[in-house]
Amino acid sequence: MNIILWILQTLMAILFMYSGVCKSIFNAATLVAKGQTGVEKLPIPFIRFIGAAEILGAIGLIFPALLHIAPGLTAISAICLGFIMVPASVIHYLRKEYKTVIGNCAVLSICLFIAYGRAFLVN
Repeated sequence: MNIILWILQTLMAILFMYSGVCKSIFNAATLVAKGQTGVEKLPIPFIRFIGAAEILGAIGLIFPALLHIAPGLTAISAICLGFIMVPASVIHYLRKEYKTVIGNCAVLSICLFIAYGRAFLVN
């Protein structure tokens, strides 16, 4: 189970780090062109905030568990990143981007599985 959790944590960390870095350095038009259509009508300071939250969450998915320093932060990071997927799903649903909604729900499920696994199954 530990190996499965590490694989999922790594995949989610890569996904959120990429998304967070993009949101931190690109403007809304560039993000939409790259496929991150959910940010199209959001103000740039809010996009930057989401990007910073995703970067910190990605770091939180890996380092607390890896370094055995406050490993509970890994579960908290996974829950927080999962919560980001809820408004993202709503935005994409309203845009009729149903495949993206399915992807958001999958990421939410994986994040919740990581949180449960790190909190209750593997320490």
